[in-house]
Amino acid sequence: MFSAIARIFRTPDLRRKIAFTLAIIALYRFGAHVPAPFVDFPNVQSCLRQSAGTEGLLSLVNLFSGGALLQLSIFALGVMPYITATIIVQLLRVVIPHFETLYKEGQAGQARLTQYTRYLTIALALLQSTTLVTVARSGQLFGTTGVPECENLLTNDVWWAQLLMIITMTAGTGLIMWFAELVTERGIGNGMSLLIFTSIAAAFPASMWAIWQSKGFEVFLLVLAVGIVVVALVVFVEQSQRRIPVQYAKRMVGRRTYGGTNTYIPIKVNMAGVVPVIFASSLLYIPALIAQFNQPQAGEDVPAWVAWIQLYLVRGDHPLYMALYFLLIVGFTYFYVAITFNPVEVADNMKKYGGFIPGIRAGRPTAEYLDYVLTRITLPGSIYLGLIALLPLIALATVGANQNFPFGGASILIIVGVGLETVKQIDAQLQQRHYEGLLR
Repeated sequence: MFSAIARIFRTPDLRRKIAFTLAIIALYRFGAHVPAPFVDFPNVQSCLRQSAGTEGLLSLVNLFSGGALLQLSIFALGVMPYITATIIVQLLRVVIPHFETLYKEGQAGQARLTQYTRYLTIALALLQSTTLVTVARSGQLFGTTGVPECENLLTNDVWWAQLLMIITMTAGTGLIMWFAELVTERGIGNGMSLLIFTSIAAAFPASMWAIWQSKGFEVFLLVLAVGIVVVALVVFVEQSQRRIPVQYAKRMVGRRTYGGTNTYIPIKVNMAGVVPVIFASSLLYIPALIAQFNQPQAGEDVPAWVAWIQLYLVRGDHPLYMALYFLLIVGFTYFYVAITFNPVEVADNMKKYGGFIPGIRAGRPTAEYLDYVLTRITLPGSIYLGLIALLPLIALATVGANQNFPFGGASILIIVGVGLETVKQIDAQLQQRHYEGLLR
């Protein structure tokens, strides 16, 4: 293991790629702490110390930005606009035939889809930065009332100052997108995934330190032990797959023989990744957002439906909230897998190139068999996703940790997934040069 790590730094090309990746990550983390124009930095820091953080979708955005959202920095929006734009473009393939045609065109079509994703990212960044500046100006960013520091986060709230803040945060999102593409082209791994990994990993030490300070060393050790077990289980499930054997018949093209090989179709237990967790969090945040904009005036009674939402659907430690969250994740997992994996298309491609599953006829029977396997393997995958996503809420109800609990939810899924993929890429680079990988 240590000799393999030493070989990484002895290989000039690999060493240069890793150094470039680390330099981009350092710039990204530096920008996450640079405040946007007209932000009262001392007041923001004071509110951060007094507040336990945000809840719902803002908590997720703050997690993905590495804490930059609540600091109102130039990179406050983080990678969330790009993630949202990517998911929207992927879903639009089902609705808009032109997008599906571009997807099937190969590299040229993928480049067009990437360009559409960039435009949509900037549009979403413009919308989200406007919302963030409006919430910060109203003093509701930290969810606290009656605290003078949290109600005066901006040094100047005239229209042109707010416009400058919106432009700065939108430009910050565009810069993050450029950073990610540079890492993908010249560095190691997927650039956007590594920036998300960095943002989440940056919050781990602070979260663990907060648990130690508030709950003591024994609870800290318990959380650490649970974290190690959870990471091991996540690695096991993320690497698990059902391999469906496929054989290709021999065929003659001119004087050459093609086919005659055996391969397999890998169907992962968790094919949906972290997307269902993001969907479910966003959907559960909508009722709380509607209730927030329907608060009564001074002296008026709180409407019954607003009181019900505030009681059951705002804090994550209520059993009803947990049950709805779990069921939404299971439902969205089936929905997303059905969109991203098309058994009919896979069966048609196999039939076109002379492939078949042993014991299954080509064409429609193959599609039905793939759908049968996919439906049943998605069930344990969706339950696994739901249980992992509930860990921060369980910690909130038992230990009293905030919803950015490090060992659970979207954070642990992204950390493990990106870590495994990056190690595989480094391993492939080493095998090209030394015939010996990072992991033996």
